[in-house]
Amino acid sequence: MIKDEYCLCHLATGDMLRAAVAAKTPLGVKAKEAMDKGELVSDELVVGIIDEAMKKPSCQKGFILDGFPRTVGQAQMLDEMLEKQGVKIDKVLDFAIDDSILEERITGRWIHPSSGRSYHTKFAPPKVPGVDDVTGEPLIQRKDDTAAVLKSRLEAFHKQTEPVIDYYWKKGVVAKLHAEKSPKEVTEEVQKVLT
Repeated sequence: MIKDEYCLCHLATGDMLRAAVAAKTPLGVKAKEAMDKGELVSDELVVGIIDEAMKKPSCQKGFILDGFPRTVGQAQMLDEMLEKQGVKIDKVLDFAIDDSILEERITGRWIHPSSGRSYHTKFAPPKVPGVDDVTGEPLIQRKDDTAAVLKSRLEAFHKQTEPVIDYYWKKGVVAKLHAEKSPKEVTEEVQKVLT
């Protein structure tokens, strides 16, 4: 929604890493070497891949970073890279939500794998449980959409990523959004913040 409405390029670091590896770019080759060893891809490589992507014509009007930065160290590296390009971060959107509400949303999510359509057992159920409304094909739950996995991910978020919000808050660029609201209401909040 945001990327289309504001003509911004969407930079999802996981997708970008996979694309760089598949394209065998120099950074992609280095990333693959780390991944093949079971290591995490270094922050320097991820920032380098973001740097490469931002030079594409589709990113000239602006960009949305998705999944990065996750640590203050990454945020500092990102800021240094952007400063070299004469670019600064205008807004950081903090989609704030209580952990228990997030758990209810995540554990009730069902996906149609080939289209990406998303359903929810409580909030947006399919017409027939477990079946895609359009194709009639079975829906799946992602392996990581469990309470146990979410608990681990939330612990990491609170420990590593919440300080990133504080880091950008001090720079005066954070907009706190109330993500427990309906998708329509959250969309309206995003629009207010970005206009």
